[in-house]
Amino acid sequence: MSTEDSNSRNSYGEDAAPAADAGVSRQIRDIAEVPAVEVITTGAVHLMSAAAVKVGLADDPNAEDLKDLDEARKLITALAGLVSAAAPEIGSQHAGPLRDGLRSLQLAFREASLIPDAPGKGPGEKFTGPVN
Repeated sequence: MSTEDSNSRNSYGEDAAPAADAGVSRQIRDIAEVPAVEVITTGAVHLMSAAAVKVGLADDPNAEDLKDLDEARKLITALAGLVSAAAPEIGSQHAGPLRDGLRSLQLAFREASLIPDAPGKGPGEKFTGPVN
């Protein structure tokens, strides 16, 4: 048996490729069943959660240690781009709460910054406009 043959077999001597292919096929079917609005909102919620931690809003005694405003700026800007681009596609019932969460993060970022950005220059404001 060649090395190539042994690499494609599992510990029971069976071909591993068919099992792997079945798993990938199952994952593809699973993702195909998820509506686009759910994928978009899930991605936005992940960005929002990560940004909240980086702004220092984590519900944790070490929240201040987790704060990283440079990282928060990137996450908030990515979230703003996603929400702005997706809003017409996902409808106001989904976009509204995401916009509210985004605005809260932008305000929290402004409050956490030692030197506040000029109006319209904060994270994501090139997509949302100035946040006060």
